[in-house]
Amino acid sequence: MKRRDQIKLTPAEQEEFLSKAPKAALATIDKDGYPHVVAMNYLWRDGAILMTSYGKAQKVVNIRRNPRVGVMVETGRAYSDLRGVLIRGECEIIEDVATVNATMNAIRNRYSGGGQAENTALTTAPKRVVLKVIPQKIASWDHRKLGGRY
Repeated sequence: MKRRDQIKLTPAEQEEFLSKAPKAALATIDKDGYPHVVAMNYLWRDGAILMTSYGKAQKVVNIRRNPRVGVMVETGRAYSDLRGVLIRGECEIIEDVATVNATMNAIRNRYSGGGQAENTALTTAPKRVVLKVIPQKIASWDHRKLGGRY
């Protein structure tokens, strides 16, 4: 069996991992063709990555120009503990204020441990957008499956 196949996460493992891992790196392409990578809080919902951003942020400007993005979610410190998912897909920009507000609150609640997070979403939602990444290709890894053999 190929090493790649040994470390791949099953669909159920991907679902669990993306529901719990703390941070994502969003990669867009800037006007000069270079990667623009930023750390993001996110929500995994219904097979898509959801994030929010100010509508005038560079990442949003880049996505309006080219909606193809990459999102990497990874955990672990030592090589033998690395787990992650790399999603390549199309990013939809949602500007509906009610959707932005609901998504901001859902992300805040996720990161506040499920308790009620401070609701400042209503004041900033009109300036923000939801970035919805629809996966087209997914790669995953869990080096723990190698049992220290790498």
